Amino acid sequence: MSFPFIANITALLFSLFVGGLLLGTLFAHMKGRDVKAKFSISPAPKPRLQKLRRRFRMLMFGWEFPPFNSGGLGVACLGLVHALAEKDLDITFVMPKRLPSGVPFARMVSADIDAMKSLAGIEGVTIHAINSPVTPYLTNETYLYQAQYADGTPVYGSDLVSEARRYAYLGGRLAAEEPHDIIYAHDWLTFGAGREAKRVSGKPLAVQVHSTEFDRAGGENIDQRIYDLERAGMHAADKIVTVSNRTRQIVAERYGVAMHKIHTVWNGIDDLTAPTASPTMTTARLAALKAAGYKIVLFMGRITIQKGPDYFVRAARRVLDRDPNVLFILAGSGDMERQMMHLAASLDIADKMLFPGFLRGHDQYEAYKLADLFVMPSVSEPFGLTALEAMRLGTPVIVSKQSGVAEAISQDLQVDFWDVDRMSELMISILESPTIHAGAVKRGQNEAAALTWERAAENIRENIVDLLLPAHSFA
Repeated sequence: MSFPFIANITALLFSLFVGGLLLGTLFAHMKGRDVKAKFSISPAPKPRLQKLRRRFRMLMFGWEFPPFNSGGLGVACLGLVHALAEKDLDITFVMPKRLPSGVPFARMVSADIDAMKSLAGIEGVTIHAINSPVTPYLTNETYLYQAQYADGTPVYGSDLVSEARRYAYLGGRLAAEEPHDIIYAHDWLTFGAGREAKRVSGKPLAVQVHSTEFDRAGGENIDQRIYDLERAGMHAADKIVTVSNRTRQIVAERYGVAMHKIHTVWNGIDDLTAPTASPTMTTARLAALKAAGYKIVLFMGRITIQKGPDYFVRAARRVLDRDPNVLFILAGSGDMERQMMHLAASLDIADKMLFPGFLRGHDQYEAYKLADLFVMPSVSEPFGLTALEAMRLGTPVIVSKQSGVAEAISQDLQVDFWDVDRMSELMISILESPTIHAGAVKRGQNEAAALTWERAAENIRENIVDLLLPAHSFA
């Protein structure tokens, strides 16, 4: 063989040898990667930082508290205080008058006695135990009437505004004595106390707007003094809580508050605040009417211009033209009660319109439970707790579009407060159709179950307390 031929063979074999080595190495490397990928254990994920809440002390100013309440504000305070106490908050709840009972989840303090004790020995100060007739829903005129005619009730303050200002002064005195990290005030009657407390202690102030003077007045005929107190409280606050986006818009537009300062927290309902039956009482009264073949339509609330009772009565006239076997209950009290009695008589439906007055406890439960329909025709309603109460107990509801609760529930049964024709049509459809009635019951109970005070309290803790205070530490 020639030398070139041998050289070529040798080169070829060497190339094959080197190529084999390279392919073997590559195969082994790929196989190793497969094995490693198949059998290796991924490193454990780093533990997430756990958010730990510090406990804070809240000095909360209220005006009423169940069972000594005349409306939804007291119920809202009860629900919120109970739920907030479960959110690592120690709450001192201040009232303008001493109550004969308390609650296990908050410390109750009355400004009239506890705060004024600290004023003993100061020139010009006399200690009194005040039992004020004031409620959050009085006008100055009805306040003066009650102050004059409430049997044996001593009154301090010539009118409602003076009473709120007196409370404000005592609120400042309390803030100097009660340890607290944050101040919380409910509605205009307590805003002055919240402002004074902030001035004394320098702690952050949150105020909750349950209603505005424009709501209570049902329009533009407002009391300028009350408006001024509301506005001053809102501008002094570090954060404002409103019970609906509707109220948030009013606060921004009518009181000149920046939107970023206002946070909406819908009201709720739970076992503690929902109307309950009494085991010692029966439902014989309304049950007898139902047994006689009547259907019952219920209005529950203050009989004032804000709540739209006149639209309820006028819609009732149209329903009775279609079905005379319907009874209408206008449950509540207020400055329009006598006017509504006259209106019912003028429409020739006085025999189908019942006025039981303000209902509490079992009577309230009975009315909701046996009613075939609940109607809330409010002219301007910041939220509307009564709608949730009815829904929870299985009563279909019709609410006005001018209510805050309308944001949180189905829009199928909503109507403009002034549209009595449409309102009566919706009433008739629910009363006459078992299918529509059953659907409204189921939907309402589901929606009410989702709107809890626990949810509201978590919202306040996270978006109000934790933003105003250095609330978080991390482990």
